[in-house]
Amino acid sequence: MKILIIGGNGTIGRKVSSHLNEKHEVLIAGRTSGDYLVDLTDINSIRSTLASIPSLDSIICIAGEAKWDDFKDLSEEDFYIGIRSKLMGQVNLVRVGQDYLKSKGSITLSTGILADDPVIKTTSAAMVNGGLHSFVMAIALEIENELRVNVVSLGVVEDAYEKYKGFFPGHNPVPMNKVVNAYVRSVEGRGNGEIIRVYE
Repeated sequence: MKILIIGGNGTIGRKVSSHLNEKHEVLIAGRTSGDYLVDLTDINSIRSTLASIPSLDSIICIAGEAKWDDFKDLSEEDFYIGIRSKLMGQVNLVRVGQDYLKSKGSITLSTGILADDPVIKTTSAAMVNGGLHSFVMAIALEIENELRVNVVSLGVVEDAYEKYKGFFPGHNPVPMNKVVNAYVRSVEGRGNGEIIRVYE
């Protein structure tokens, strides 16, 4: 398969890309680095990137940002950071991607544990993650051309645990092999509309 991984140079993306590259042709896209540059907040950037890659079988998105701060300090514009980037960026990836994928292709989005188990300072991120879960379940009922759309929802991953453990007291780090397998399950399996949760 020819697989485009948006965010393929990040902490999670590097491990996923390396594993999938053993069996598939993997292309990397990112905001500042990769085989292709793409801005998830700009639907025209998404469209031009996908239009330049022929015969694409699968898209994986491991990208998107949201503002972390105390709820009392979050402005309306702070919420729109996550809405424009992580939420609508991934929604638009599906909207545009369906026109460029081969029949029976797949799109895998990414969220996280905050949708189900939020911690302080994550109101915006938790809202975005939960919205994406609902979107994936709904779009699976309507998407055409035998395409599949799933979302991988991760806890604090092993490779980023030291950086983020202060925000997640008592949480167990997710081993990187489990992280990789969640994306493999979405791409190589046959599930559609699934929220693939890996929280420990």
